[in-house]
Amino acid sequence: MDDLRLVNLKLAMGQMCSGDTHADNIATVTALAAEAAGQGAKVLALPEVAGLMNANRKVALTQVSQACDDPFIAACRNLAAKHGLWIHTGSTPVTAPDGRFLNHSTLIDADGEIKAEYDKVHLFDVQIEGQAPIGESKRYAPGNALVMAETPWGGFGLTICYDLRFPYLYRTLGQAGARVIFIPSAFTVATGRAHWEILLRARAIETGAFVIAAAQSGTHADGRETYGHGLAVDPWGRVLADMGEGAPKVALVDLDLSLVDKARAQIPALTTGRDVPLRRV
Repeated sequence: MDDLRLVNLKLAMGQMCSGDTHADNIATVTALAAEAAGQGAKVLALPEVAGLMNANRKVALTQVSQACDDPFIAACRNLAAKHGLWIHTGSTPVTAPDGRFLNHSTLIDADGEIKAEYDKVHLFDVQIEGQAPIGESKRYAPGNALVMAETPWGGFGLTICYDLRFPYLYRTLGQAGARVIFIPSAFTVATGRAHWEILLRARAIETGAFVIAAAQSGTHADGRETYGHGLAVDPWGRVLADMGEGAPKVALVDLDLSLVDKARAQIPALTTGRDVPLRRV
């Protein structure tokens, strides 16, 4: 199986300042996909809530549907087929069985077929000093499973934003063989400045995988501000691309996937870990 996997991957990250309607965001992604394909990318990675960013729950309830009926996912499938481009949608809200939403990610292959779906497991319920509390779980239900998709380039691990702060998720994906791990995000400015790069580099180093973290950037229609700085990191922790601030735009990175095996051979932390009991003294 390993001998059949492609070693080189030209990947595009799309940075967005998503709006509060599907139509506006579909228009943005249409342009990003055309640019990515025109530059030879085989995969386009989008940020969290790429499809819809609307804090007005009353209005959002009229916009959000089941994943099978979601207009943003449908548009991404059409764009993937049109350009022969794999698209990782980042995420978009879809309806959950309990009346809340799911922060839902979709990996679409170059034929426009859905290869994998993932719902954000860890929800952003925080209290940052000097800011109003953020309670994502009031609007969103959590996912209940990790997902890794097999692709021509090997395993792609799917996570979203706040998942980044839970290292055991990434260790599990690394041990399962993920070569590329997506962390689409809409980081706040305060937490982005303090934690964004260091956490992404740590996740890449500890898994020996490429980390692809497309990001939201700017002041959004619903009033939120996001940090930007979409980042691609290699398995040794080196930053391959930092998209800075501003959107929309595309950054291309060439991934040499043989570096995954090289990093894991040099530091075999995924296979030499030990589970030991805690002793209280």
